[in-house]
Amino acid sequence: MTRDIALDRVRNLGVMAHIDAGKTTLTERMLYFTGRIHRVGEVHHGTTTTDFSPEEKAMGITINAAAVTAQWTVSDGPRAGQRHRFNVIDTPGHVDFTMEVERSLRVLDGAVAVFDAARGVEPQSETVWRQADRYGVPRIAFVNKVDKPGADLAMCLDSMRRRLGARPAAVQLPVEENGALVGIIDLVRDRCFVYDDATGRTFATTDVPASHRAAATQGRAELIEACAECDPSITDRFLAEGPASITADEIELALRRATIEGRLVPVLCGSALKNRGVQMLLDAIVKYLPSPADRPSVKGAHPDTGAALERSVRDDGPVCALAFKVVSDRSQGTLTYLRVYAGTVRPGMSLLDVRRGKTERVGRLVRVHAEEREDLDEAPAGTIAAVLGWRDVRTGTTLCSVDDPMALEGLTIPEPMVEVALEPRTAADGDRLANGLARMALEDPSLHVGADPESGQTLLKGMGELHLEIVVERLRREHRAEVTMGEPRVAYRETVRGAGHVDYRHVRRNGGPGQFAHVVLSVEPGARGSGLEFISEVAGGAIPLEFVPSIEKGVRRDESRRGVRAPDGGRARSAAGRGLPQGRLQRTGLRDRGLARVQGGGDEGGRRGARTHDVRRGSRAGGVRGRGARVGAIPARQRARSPPARGAARHRRGGPAGAALRVRDRAAQPHAGPRQRVDGLLPLRRGPTVDGPRPTTNGPAPPGRCQRPSAALGLPMVCA
Repeated sequence: MTRDIALDRVRNLGVMAHIDAGKTTLTERMLYFTGRIHRVGEVHHGTTTTDFSPEEKAMGITINAAAVTAQWTVSDGPRAGQRHRFNVIDTPGHVDFTMEVERSLRVLDGAVAVFDAARGVEPQSETVWRQADRYGVPRIAFVNKVDKPGADLAMCLDSMRRRLGARPAAVQLPVEENGALVGIIDLVRDRCFVYDDATGRTFATTDVPASHRAAATQGRAELIEACAECDPSITDRFLAEGPASITADEIELALRRATIEGRLVPVLCGSALKNRGVQMLLDAIVKYLPSPADRPSVKGAHPDTGAALERSVRDDGPVCALAFKVVSDRSQGTLTYLRVYAGTVRPGMSLLDVRRGKTERVGRLVRVHAEEREDLDEAPAGTIAAVLGWRDVRTGTTLCSVDDPMALEGLTIPEPMVEVALEPRTAADGDRLANGLARMALEDPSLHVGADPESGQTLLKGMGELHLEIVVERLRREHRAEVTMGEPRVAYRETVRGAGHVDYRHVRRNGGPGQFAHVVLSVEPGARGSGLEFISEVAGGAIPLEFVPSIEKGVRRDESRRGVRAPDGGRARSAAGRGLPQGRLQRTGLRDRGLARVQGGGDEGGRRGARTHDVRRGSRAGGVRGRGARVGAIPARQRARSPPARGAARHRRGGPAGAALRVRDRAAQPHAGPRQRVDGLLPLRRGPTVDGPRPTTNGPAPPGRCQRPSAALGLPMVCA
């Protein structure tokens, strides 16, 4: 199928500016004068073509880059009477939506930079200018609002030189009377456009007014001199015969070459709101900005070998396209925007997704005009089109011929700047929130969605507060998910700042066999970043070596559960069982798991004895109830606990087991005197020794026996 418009008559351009410079108003006037729309919309009324989302209409700003298509016929010059097609993308001007500008400039051949005549270069003007520099996009400038109080064209040109490092070349001058813009001087052809009425829709071509002749003569001389410096073809005649020998067509041709090479920036002026200067801008787009055929061949690499490849802009060559934007439409499905660099895309053909290494079938192929869709039979090289129905294609993905693959350079995605926490109001909102965020993250690569593993909050990162507010509003409107947006919760951890020591005994009795454990633990800070280092100082074989790993496991698990994350490192020394050389360990009923479980309390005691410091990211500390091996029954009133280290709080839970000990023989135990260890194992209180035959638990105790139930279990104890 042949093209309806030749490739050299196609212009893919974007309109970029700082917020409130008038780019959406200018785009609306461009659509009106090209005949694409028949009624002019206004930003403050929410009726513009490119700002069609409810958020854009309500706030009066551009949020999403909108693509539109129009046709224009040039009125004069070598291209007079030729019909050209404009594929225009209206980009946002707010810094929070800079990702929309980034991916638009990646696929455009030219751009119109709009400046406020009273403000000149503004912060976002610098940002979008650098983005255009990154992708080598040729530009022309339009100084808007020249009828505004305080407007100064010379100031705008100077700010472009100073802040952008550009070389502007004014091709027009404004004609003002009583503060109103009544005409525009064309310096290239030395003429003046005078507007007939207040609407600015019609104008007449006249000579330059006498009041502006001097300024026009000087401006034209400076323009020709700038062209002569950039174009060697007219330099010799300029030096030999002067500026008067250079014709208007030669000036336009030199400006075109210098603009495409990035040496000059033609500057036009007008007032988009008053419909002045728009028709001249449309002519300048045709004359100065490049077509896809004027751009260099697209370069890439083979996805498997990495070998450098190059594609020329040909309709009959292998297909090479870039997916630069993905929009999730609830009614029509996913809409993937494509810039076709080479070859021709047709419905029904299969293309290779280089990122995934899988093929995608082209279903419905459309041309996008804001929120409208127009079906296409094919999309040749240089076309900006869209495909409906692709689910797995992502922004920045290369789609190419299966037999001749090539991967293009992707997009530069800015890092998010602001983070908030989202919480659904109901359980049903939670499901809708997850689905909505997944769709929006697919559309906007600068939007990052995650979850805090400790607080469980859903975290949303974006380019700014306005960016995230728009996301929340879309969640409510499009996905019916009511959420609360707030600051992320910060959990704090403890780290060891000083040494601590504890000598802890665990004695427990709750209706059955008792529990006994003894641990000596020291905690002290270590080198930064070293983590937890466990050192065992068990001596004399009081604890068999096979049980030491279980003790270490308990220390480490307790450290993990309680949120002690020491960025400065920490060291735990366990001397469990030390100081009991006369004891003998009975392994009956003793298990590694029991040692690991009861290790936690001693770790807590040692840490309480140490000085601690709160650091970010942590959880509440809590003890672990001890569950040691079965070691015999201990009377409830004989629960002896060693005092914790200085500065430690009272232990509220069970402690660790350094050893589980059982006495050898009840009859072989000597009399326990005051504060005397029986067999080096159990602390006894002063009183008569329990001896004689073991009583039954159901009958009364024999005379002289201890009446406590624990004495009936046969342990060598003294009744208090």
